[in-house]
Amino acid sequence: MIEPFAAVEIIAAKRDHNELTDLQIDWIIDAYTRGVVADEQMSALLMAILLNGMNSREISRWTNAMINSGERMDWSKLDRKTADKHSTGGVGDKITLPLAPLVAACGGAVPQLSGRGLGHTGGTLDKLESIPGWRASLTNDEMLKVLQETGAVICAAGAGLAPADKKLYALRDVTATVEAIPLIASSIMSKKIAEGTSALVLDVKTGAGAFMSDPAKAKELAHVMVGLGKRAGVKTLALVTAMDVPLGLTAGNALEVRESVEVLAGGGPSDIVELTVLLAQEMLELAGIKGADPAAALKNGKAMDVWRQMISAQGGDPDAKLPIARENTVVTAHSSGTILSMDAMKVGMAAWRLGAGRSRQGEAVQAGAGIEIHAKPGDTITAGAPLYTLHTDTPAAFTRALESLDNSVTIGDMPVSGIDRLPLIVERIVD
Repeated sequence: MIEPFAAVEIIAAKRDHNELTDLQIDWIIDAYTRGVVADEQMSALLMAILLNGMNSREISRWTNAMINSGERMDWSKLDRKTADKHSTGGVGDKITLPLAPLVAACGGAVPQLSGRGLGHTGGTLDKLESIPGWRASLTNDEMLKVLQETGAVICAAGAGLAPADKKLYALRDVTATVEAIPLIASSIMSKKIAEGTSALVLDVKTGAGAFMSDPAKAKELAHVMVGLGKRAGVKTLALVTAMDVPLGLTAGNALEVRESVEVLAGGGPSDIVELTVLLAQEMLELAGIKGADPAAALKNGKAMDVWRQMISAQGGDPDAKLPIARENTVVTAHSSGTILSMDAMKVGMAAWRLGAGRSRQGEAVQAGAGIEIHAKPGDTITAGAPLYTLHTDTPAAFTRALESLDNSVTIGDMPVSGIDRLPLIVERIVD
């Protein structure tokens, strides 16, 4: 077969700040999926896109090309309305775990196709795989069966669903190209449009621990994705939410599962509970599901019941003991006072260095690795009191993790004006 383009031509075009044509975009995505374009060539193009950007036409065409690289899901056999949520990722962001069963408990169907960790952020599938027996990979028929039986499924996108994204996602993770708005938007929306949900709520993180640390950039990304969803006929809205401080009190795979179960049991950190309930309300409203009370379903055990059913349906044991790392060390406060700030990025990098994330494609993550946070901004602490507990199976990793945590908090006197933090919900975007 004679190819209509050469990869180097397209790389050079974007390197030189030129727009890619529709045909160039269609070909490069198809050729990379077929293996005609090599990883190193696509890596160069991704970096050119990160540096030089794409306009709305290019992003839309790139997204459609990724959708067209595979199949589309069909949930018409379900007797429930479908709704899904996607987060752009952050430190301690385990919201999907309690959210999916919560929305199901309120009458929705949640086909939650999730991913693995990207850079310093955790991956939902990596977290759930710390549960003994749980399977991320399901056939389309298995997904439908779990949805029919429980109302929620969290799993990997099948091989036939946006296969181009699967390859690009892994490549972005190890080539420092995760942060590019066109690549984030097209990755998320190609999967979500192809998965066939009728309503989609986007949780776009901003702050130190987010890929879009600048709120203005986060809002730009949110608008791009909402536009892509609506053009595809999917009811879509976005919440720009705070990621200046880690969510909850854990960062790491099994640690975050444990915390999520606490939330489903009616407890857990207040920020996790608040955001879970808010997102559930948005998903239910967007899908047109009336009369449900997510806060009550979280408190009365209905969401926990769905969680147990969902985990069991995918081969997991909801009663099994979660893995615990072999080694741990405690970081203490260097002075007394009020914690004024905590850098989510530094905490996320430390968890990644401990083994909770991966540095190359296909690398295994440690189920028990990560960080427990004992105090957060607004809390008072005394010198020598525990601030973090670090967990890993590889104690040699402590050195670099501790380096990452240097100056991760500021401690001082509480200002009259209070703690300078982003609000949990920065902005709600509907168009």
